[in-house]
Amino acid sequence: MTDFTADDYRTPTPVYRRVQINGRAAQALETGRVRLMITGMVFSLAFLTVGARLVDTMLLSGGAEPRAPVAMTSAESDGMRAEITDRHGNILATTLHVASAYADPKLVIDPVEAATKLTSVLPELDYEKLVADLSSDRRFVWLKRGLTPRQHYEINRLGIPGVAFQTEEQRIYPLGPLTSHVVGFTDVDGRGIAGIEKRFDEQLARGDEPLALSIDIRLQSLMHDELSRQVEKFDAIGGAGMILDVRTGEVLAMVSLPDFNPYTPGSVPAETRFNRNTLGVYEMGSTFKIFNTAMALESGTSTLGDSYDATRPIRVGRFTINDDHPKARWLSVPEIFMYSSNIGSVRMALEAGAERQQEFLRRIGMMSPSPVELPEVGAPMVPNPWRESTTMTVSFGHGIAVSPLQLATGVSAMVNGGILHSPTLLRRDPGEPVPGTRVISDQTSDIIRRLLRLVVEQGTGRQADAEGYLVGGKTGTAEKARAGGYARKSLMSSFIAAFPMTSPEYVVFVMLDEPKGIKETYGYATGGWTAAPVVRRVIEQMGPMVGIAPIDANRPDIREALAIDQLIPKGSQLASYSN
Repeated sequence: MTDFTADDYRTPTPVYRRVQINGRAAQALETGRVRLMITGMVFSLAFLTVGARLVDTMLLSGGAEPRAPVAMTSAESDGMRAEITDRHGNILATTLHVASAYADPKLVIDPVEAATKLTSVLPELDYEKLVADLSSDRRFVWLKRGLTPRQHYEINRLGIPGVAFQTEEQRIYPLGPLTSHVVGFTDVDGRGIAGIEKRFDEQLARGDEPLALSIDIRLQSLMHDELSRQVEKFDAIGGAGMILDVRTGEVLAMVSLPDFNPYTPGSVPAETRFNRNTLGVYEMGSTFKIFNTAMALESGTSTLGDSYDATRPIRVGRFTINDDHPKARWLSVPEIFMYSSNIGSVRMALEAGAERQQEFLRRIGMMSPSPVELPEVGAPMVPNPWRESTTMTVSFGHGIAVSPLQLATGVSAMVNGGILHSPTLLRRDPGEPVPGTRVISDQTSDIIRRLLRLVVEQGTGRQADAEGYLVGGKTGTAEKARAGGYARKSLMSSFIAAFPMTSPEYVVFVMLDEPKGIKETYGYATGGWTAAPVVRRVIEQMGPMVGIAPIDANRPDIREALAIDQLIPKGSQLASYSN
């Protein structure tokens, strides 16, 4: 008989239940595998994100974002500040992305060591101040803004903890001081502080099309070079020079010396940033005789055939009005102009009267500030009350002070046919209508052109005679006003010219501030000796640049077009210069 155990009586496990158990195990295993894959993907993604951020921070951005408010970067602004160009598209001011270095003092491990390393790259930093800044409790300190690429590289190479970089926009002036008084400059945050940068700050900040100026950089460079040479030669304290298009009022060159570096305007004395052409107002001396003569001829109180007593000086209270080179005789109107007679000019002005004189000067813009597009514009110094003595002194350029730009603008109207155009530093498009106001007749303008040519051919302006370019002009030498009178040895010496006088296109102005006489000029420091030669050299070189070919001044048609004697009534005579 077979024996049986207790196990023999257990109920067998059904097949379907074993299959169910095996299925649950497989499902659990699959679920675990999926979760493991997802977790791995999440970790991988996280590592990739961190890695990408590190690459961006260390190689592209140059550091973490600063913890203090800073100027907007290009990513935050609507666009970079617009460029400023000359009339031919040459860049005078533009904007570039640059790196600026800053530090988080809380993250700087050793302030002394960090300061030592930083000053080895940036020696201009104050070491003691830098140590103090890096030891402070602040979370943000600027080290230097506007780094060069080399500085950026060297600082980054130091690997100082807590030092990082911020990308900013920096204003760049490729020509440096050459156009500093015209273009001006911006502050570290890109806001216009002076010149065109300030006058058109909002427009430039919008990042619109480039702002094209009337300046021709070729003529600007020419004027700068020639004027600089003369300022140095005569040991002057400064100078001013301009070139204007008499047909449009466009300023093609405007130089004021000394000039300054627009990158570091705060490092020079304030007077260096002073624009002598627009902000300075001066008694312009005998150049004002152009206006005095035009006023007398236009009003009809004088004609070319009239003569005036210049036999002796004129006494005005305790003052005496003399001629520098007295003829001690009666002089015709052309002679008064050619010899630059103060006495004759006074008698012409007195005959015209104070009312006519004031009205004429007001009409040609001498009684109000120039409308040119610069914030640095000086108001003329106009005498009040306007006495008879004022009428006398104003006739030869004393007693009233105007800017050189006002003078050049007025002279442009005297030679271009009698139309006053407002001066502008913005380029006019070809064919664009040029607004203007008639201030004298074409006939009076024609006489003034002939008189100006006479001065250069036979008078005090012979040093300005650029051969072949038919230059006409007028000297101006004025003593600087001092308390209680004038300083006889402190002169403002100038010359203003136009060419070609048959049909003037350009006015050229040069002024030297307190030139000293030299052996070559026999000790003279007047406009004819100091400023006129600069005008000649500028015209000789600019003529080919602007497409004006030299012509023979002795051609019969040219002599006839510029002769003055044929306009003098019969019975009158123009004495030769040698008399």
